[in-house]
Amino acid sequence: MTTQTPMPAATAPKTRRRDLGTPRRLSRKQMILQGIVLTIGAFAFLFPFYYMVIGSLQSSPDTSVAGAFPNPANLTLNNYAEINSRINLVTGLVNSGIFTGGVLLCTAVFGVLAGYSLAVLQWRGRGVTFALALLVQTIPFQLLMIPLYVLIARNYGLADNYLGMILPFAINSAAVLIFRQYFLQLPRELFDAARVDGAGEFRLLWRVALPLVRPALVTVLL
Repeated sequence: MTTQTPMPAATAPKTRRRDLGTPRRLSRKQMILQGIVLTIGAFAFLFPFYYMVIGSLQSSPDTSVAGAFPNPANLTLNNYAEINSRINLVTGLVNSGIFTGGVLLCTAVFGVLAGYSLAVLQWRGRGVTFALALLVQTIPFQLLMIPLYVLIARNYGLADNYLGMILPFAINSAAVLIFRQYFLQLPRELFDAARVDGAGEFRLLWRVALPLVRPALVTVLL
């Protein structure tokens, strides 16, 4: 009678487990090198702002690189004291405020409406319209400047008019695409339940969809 001895089970070789959650500590040289690179990057980022401020304080402007380190005798605050007498600052600020406010309002309103219709509503030609919105993104604005001026100033007679400044920027295709993507992320059941309760599309947009896409609204306005 023979006895069989069990063979030992094969064991996998032990491997060192690396904790991926623990960050690797940098050596002293690496930390110094990292600090130098970040410092150089910070100076490169802040230098244009410094150059702009220094240039605004010079009585005799020096646009060369040496102008970044001017003679202290060339620095004065009279430029800021006389700014309103040289240009009509208040009128410029009012015009900028009206233009910016009008563009932001139109961008938000038309972006929400177009994005909602492309994401939620079912209608013929929706895919073609979305493709055209993507195509507009590839066209540089410089190619549209002259045609827009001719259209607004000559055809519509809106030169030297607030409406003529706002209309070319009233509809932003990027805002439409952002709102569309946010609306697509909302559960379809929310819209179905609101329609069952008798809500129309505008009420559904205002009460249900729009409060859920506030991050998109903030992104577009910024």
